[in-house]
Amino acid sequence: MAALPDLPIPEDGRLAGNITHFARALRKAGLPAGPGRVIGAIEAVNAAGFSSREDFYWALHACFVARPEHRVVFAQIFRLYWRDPRFLEHMMALLLPAMRGVAKERAARPGEKRAAEALLDGVAREAPDLPEPEGTEIEIDARLTISRRERLRTLDFEQMSVAEMAEAKRLIAEIRLPVRPLLSRRSRPHARGERPDWRASLRASMRQGGEPARLLWRRRRERWPDLVAICDISGSMSAYSRAVLHFLHAAANARGAGWARVHGFTFGTRLTNITRHLRQRDVDAALKAAGAEAQDWEGGTRIGACLHDFNRLWSRRVLARGAVVLLITDGLDRDEGGDLAREIERLHLSARRLIWVNPLLRWQGFAPKARGIREILPHVDSLRAGHNIASLAALAEALGNDGDSGEAARLRAQLKGA
Repeated sequence: MAALPDLPIPEDGRLAGNITHFARALRKAGLPAGPGRVIGAIEAVNAAGFSSREDFYWALHACFVARPEHRVVFAQIFRLYWRDPRFLEHMMALLLPAMRGVAKERAARPGEKRAAEALLDGVAREAPDLPEPEGTEIEIDARLTISRRERLRTLDFEQMSVAEMAEAKRLIAEIRLPVRPLLSRRSRPHARGERPDWRASLRASMRQGGEPARLLWRRRRERWPDLVAICDISGSMSAYSRAVLHFLHAAANARGAGWARVHGFTFGTRLTNITRHLRQRDVDAALKAAGAEAQDWEGGTRIGACLHDFNRLWSRRVLARGAVVLLITDGLDRDEGGDLAREIERLHLSARRLIWVNPLLRWQGFAPKARGIREILPHVDSLRAGHNIASLAALAEALGNDGDSGEAARLRAQLKGA
């Protein structure tokens, strides 16, 4: 809650009506603020009183906030609706970067754009006409400007509004994951095979009195690998993990994508298997079911302990056919007792290829300083960012080949020189 001075309370104020409109803004921003919660909020404020701003804030907070991810949006809408006399200027500045105001001072924090859109629903958002000096003609060359779609590809998931995230999910569903087949040990008859089929050739010669007529050939069979994703859903990864889970859902339900099976696991303080939920065709229903089963969403992070559970319970089941493993986490392990280095080494040895997706690579000059990052880095084959649509598209291309972006080698050299 922002520390702002108390506003004067009018004698003929309509507190119940204002709470109703405040709940309507919360509902537009995605919070479950139904009529029952509105009635409960009015009764709670009536019981707690309106003399203290902290009591008023926490009374409404107790009535409207049901999940941890709702706290940021509630705090921003409360600040703009109840506490800031210039809330309209703040919201317009968040939605129009060209205006002077808050957007000039700092970028919008997560939740602010959604709060602004909810409160400005139906309000004209065009920038005001500024007087131009007489005799001055302004020409703008728009040939090099980027489209809205291209801007969305490079926008961080944490900075997206509700509408932008919905459009981003549609773009993520269009990403295709090309993959090369694996050569199996088994072989099959082929006219242009690599090695002769002696048994078939001898059987064919027996039909002609033992005289070999021609040599038959065999070629190794091809099979498609499995994709296994282990996704961090802790508080620092919540915005990115939702986008990556949309990415995995598209891979699990894409026809002719090449992957034999797609297995999904989430972890925060415990490991959860969400593979069967990803197979649902409806992405919203799939992620809702996965979120209901993963009870540790936006909690703490115990990477070492969760990888230990995966290696002990699931490794032989899902990695036996040479699967490609995606580890989606920022590496900020908060469990001091887990042996992360040993567990990530075992995971690397069990997988055909281990790709680490770390959203922290979006920062220029990222360095492996955290303990978890330093222990994971030596045991990955590739290191990729996963903070926007463009990075997920690059990740899809990386799954189809054995190359690397060079970040893993650079950070390993930096780690050795430290």
